Amino acid sequence: MAAVSGLVRRPFRQVSGLLKRRFHRTAPTALQVTVRDAINQGMDEELERDEKVFLLGEEVAQYDGAYKVSRGLWKKYGDKRIIDTPISEMGFAGIAVGAAMAGLRPICEFMTFNFSMQAIDQVINSAAKTYYMSGVAAQHSQCFAAWYGHCPGLKVVSPWNSEDAKGLIKSAIRDNNPVVMLENELMYGVPFEFPPEAQSKDFLVPIGKAKIERQGTHITVVSHSRPVGHCLEAAAVLSKEGVECEVINMRTIRPMDMETIEASVMKTNHLVTVEGGWPQFGVGAEICARIMEGPAFNFLDAPAVRVTGADVPMPYAKILEDNSIPQVKDIIFAIKKTLNI
Repeated sequence: MAAVSGLVRRPFRQVSGLLKRRFHRTAPTALQVTVRDAINQGMDEELERDEKVFLLGEEVAQYDGAYKVSRGLWKKYGDKRIIDTPISEMGFAGIAVGAAMAGLRPICEFMTFNFSMQAIDQVINSAAKTYYMSGVAAQHSQCFAAWYGHCPGLKVVSPWNSEDAKGLIKSAIRDNNPVVMLENELMYGVPFEFPPEAQSKDFLVPIGKAKIERQGTHITVVSHSRPVGHCLEAAAVLSKEGVECEVINMRTIRPMDMETIEASVMKTNHLVTVEGGWPQFGVGAEICARIMEGPAFNFLDAPAVRVTGADVPMPYAKILEDNSIPQVKDIIFAIKKTLNI
């Protein structure tokens, strides 16, 4: 009652102010735009802004795109800038790359990006690399371990020496699943000791099983293909300094033998991965992630370190190439960094 009488005695302006502050106000509704319309709007604005921009792809013009992303653009800009192509992803992706080289700004639409695999050579070997090229190195020198290893349904093997090569090719032939065998062309002419068991017609290297090439106690070094040899060279140098490296030859990328790697890391408490491929989403990145997610993580005394190829297309000049792929000195540096010595 006292509260009511207090309100009555106050001036009307104060009372009305109190009442107003009690009203609930709904925030204005934000503009809602679908992703389809946002892409359409973005393309429309750029087509209008720059006459060098054009769109090409399957059904992008008169049909307004399979998912109607290009709705209305053909009617607005016509046949010269909104171009329907045949169902030939390799062909029109190549046209787009060539047009970009000539100074135009193409928008190349694949009806669904699953079809872009048909044009992957144009996307990777032409679009991504041509700007860097003065020879063919960028298109002929690359590691596909991470690419193929990413795909369920495939088995992926990567031999280092002659024993690996014979045993894995035989296992791949006998396997009922599709097996990708990644051979490093630089290794074809390199001779290795061929143990008696490898000379047998029944010799096989099991898919999915790594091999410890050198026993060690201070650090685990995991690699595949040609860099395994560099790791062994680095281990020999460091052994003279009292550092014993355990070198693991993966042999198989998928399925990955994590049991062998984890057991070694639990013993040495340190990990370095070495690969010739690019750093982003690479084999070493996968190994590090699995170590972090698994039981071996708690055994690490220092962060795992990756040694990879440089994050650039392979250069043509020899001195640049040598600086783009892991060398023995790079592996030694990474091992010493990990061990803090």
